[in-house]
Amino acid sequence: MDRILRRDAITRKRGAAAEDLAALYLARNGLTVLEENFRVRGGEIDLICRDGDSLVFVEVRLRSSTHYGGAAASITSTKQRRIIQAARHWLAKHGEQICRFDCILLDALDESRIEWIKNAFAAD
Repeated sequence: MDRILRRDAITRKRGAAAEDLAALYLARNGLTVLEENFRVRGGEIDLICRDGDSLVFVEVRLRSSTHYGGAAASITSTKQRRIIQAARHWLAKHGEQICRFDCILLDALDESRIEWIKNAFAAD
């Protein structure tokens, strides 16, 4: 049991480090990070950013192994629905805006290995 708890703690730390790395990367590429880890019942958004006139909801995925398809494959249709649900809550609170859904994919905690997919999926 202790081994499982340690592994979960390590996974959470790596996930937080990936989100921090993604936020810095996006800021260096002209986006403004508005909010991190926005959570509502049934969904979560890792990063909410502004890119010019557009609001960007960003999912950050770190997968060091491609055993189960890698980072991109882990963003399933169910995960997309949960992100969209959370985005709708955020938009209801802050007002409708032009928005898109991006993904930051990492296979290591290394900025040079970031893959940024703009408009990775749509809400409709």
